[in-house]
Amino acid sequence: MNYPYQTADPALYRLLRKHAQHNKNHPTEAEALLWGYLRADGLGVTFKRQHIIGDFIVDFVSLENKLVVEIDGEYHHLPAQMECDEIRTQWLKTRGYRVIRFTNNELFTNINKVLETIENNLYE
Repeated sequence: MNYPYQTADPALYRLLRKHAQHNKNHPTEAEALLWGYLRADGLGVTFKRQHIIGDFIVDFVSLENKLVVEIDGEYHHLPAQMECDEIRTQWLKTRGYRVIRFTNNELFTNINKVLETIENNLYE
C-alpha cells in the first residue's frame, strides 16, 4: 500500500505511526504550549501534529501551505542531532516544504513572536 505523504515501506510506516501517536499523546511542554496557542489563534485547524512525511515525523505541518514547524528541544545542540535535523530540513525543502525551527526557549520566552513568525510564513 502506498501512502501519499508517508514512506512506501509499510513496516517503517507502522513504526513511525506508533512513535508519532505516542508523541502526540505525550507532547513536550513546548509542543503543548505551541499547540494551545495555535488552537486559540484559530490555526489549529491548519496544522497537523506529529505528522509523518516520508521517513520523518515532523512536529507540526500545514500540508495545504507546505509549512513545517519544528521545535528543537535541549538535545538539538548535539552534533549528531544537528546533522539529522539538517538532513531532514534539506529533504523536506526538496519536496517543496518550508521549514521553520524554534527552540524551547523561544517558545517559553516570546510566544507572540513565534506565532507572528508562523503566521507570516504560513501565507507566504
